[in-house]
Amino acid sequence: MDEIFEKLQSVVDRYDELNELISDPEVIADTKRFMELSKEEGSLREVVAAYNKYKDVVSQLEDDKAMLAEKLDDDMNEMVKSEISELEPQKAELEEQIKIMLLPKDPNDDKNIIMEIHGAAGGDEGSLFAADLYNMYIRYAESQGWKTSIIDESDTEVGGFKEIAIMIQGDNVYSKLKFENGAHRVQRVPSTESAGRIHTSTATVGVMPEAEDVDLEIDPKDIKTDVYRASGAGGQHVNKTSSAVRMTHLPTGIVVAMQDERSQQQNRAKAMQVLKSRVYDYYQQQEEDKYDAERKSAVGTGDRSERIRTYNYPQNRVTDHRIGLTVNKLDKVMNGDLEDIIDALILSDQTEKLEQLKNE
Repeated sequence: MDEIFEKLQSVVDRYDELNELISDPEVIADTKRFMELSKEEGSLREVVAAYNKYKDVVSQLEDDKAMLAEKLDDDMNEMVKSEISELEPQKAELEEQIKIMLLPKDPNDDKNIIMEIHGAAGGDEGSLFAADLYNMYIRYAESQGWKTSIIDESDTEVGGFKEIAIMIQGDNVYSKLKFENGAHRVQRVPSTESAGRIHTSTATVGVMPEAEDVDLEIDPKDIKTDVYRASGAGGQHVNKTSSAVRMTHLPTGIVVAMQDERSQQQNRAKAMQVLKSRVYDYYQQQEEDKYDAERKSAVGTGDRSERIRTYNYPQNRVTDHRIGLTVNKLDKVMNGDLEDIIDALILSDQTEKLEQLKNE
């Protein structure tokens, strides 16, 4: 723990420095800097509290062991030994907690997300599965106390989604849902299948951290905006004004079209929100691609084309292929009970990072 103690002391020193800085009137007057420093202070608060608790436990253990070296009566001796037997596991548990807290933190972990779900292979069945995934994530978000809102949707005649984009807001949304990025495969008998054959279809999930102004500034000159008439099913015009908006980020070629709202102003605001997150995600992905493949997590945030999970309806089974996890409760999973899968993915990621830290 010696190297960790050195690192912890530098964390405590930085935490104290940040508390001084965010009390400085000049910093308070600079909104952007104040937000950045407050965010950093908040990210260190938990590890500093754990370290202080750890120091208290270590100090108490040292005192108790010193007392045992003295001549105590039997009752006092037993009481001190009992306290030591309680403090030792506390110390070990705090050490593990602190090690995990000191792992390199994903700067996006505490962000809200924009999630995009697309029906992929399988035609109508793929679009229906996209709708099932949407409902699964909505129910999971409700269980976490998060807020959800639809940004854009394109449905199909059978009641599925070609694509749907949703905003999910709350505590640590990205940290829990970032591993959902990828291709999700379903194996089941479609309702239209008269012979009872099992079909395989897919839907893709994209998870993007919501880009904040602090993270990304887009030059207005880099955005080309086109307006046009929103159209309904069959190409019918649903209004006579040009309320639909298409935004193109020229440096990356990323395009966002929005016609969900009735006013052009509302569609502009939504399109900009999605565009910022897509551009931020694009640049983040480029940075990750620069890393040595061996340094990447086996879980990873994944490419959307990578098959990450299979949902097998006949056997009520869900398998996450990245970590070899299988749970036999597909019915509950589709009802939003994702906790076991998400916890296992986070644990796998943390375990691998701890191993990398030991080997450095």
